[in-house]
Amino acid sequence: MKKPALLLALVFSAILPLTLAAQGHDHSAKPAAPAAPDAAWLAKAKAGYPLKTCVVSAEEIGSMGEGIDHIHRQAGKPDRLVRFCCESCIKDFNKDPAKYLKAIDEAAAKAKKS
Repeated sequence: MKKPALLLALVFSAILPLTLAAQGHDHSAKPAAPAAPDAAWLAKAKAGYPLKTCVVSAEEIGSMGEGIDHIHRQAGKPDRLVRFCCESCIKDFNKDPAKYLKAIDEAAAKAKKS
């Protein structure tokens, strides 16, 4: 009685990976991690960063230990450097990145006018 069920399970387990591969659904492959920016890009981004304070907490960058340089990635847009006073501010940033990116852009526009 158990032999037909076992045989069916073996056949199914052999066919399923072939079917998924034929459909282009390779769930075993991990997505490639985005490339880290090079040192020259990071140095230029840091030099042109318009804020001396954390965009989330308004604390001075480096006031809570070494500041955190975070690379914000968004599909279809160039990578952006966002600097934080501490790691926990990244969580708040990720809740509403558009709000904080707008504040950075406004600070950059103000710095250009000066």
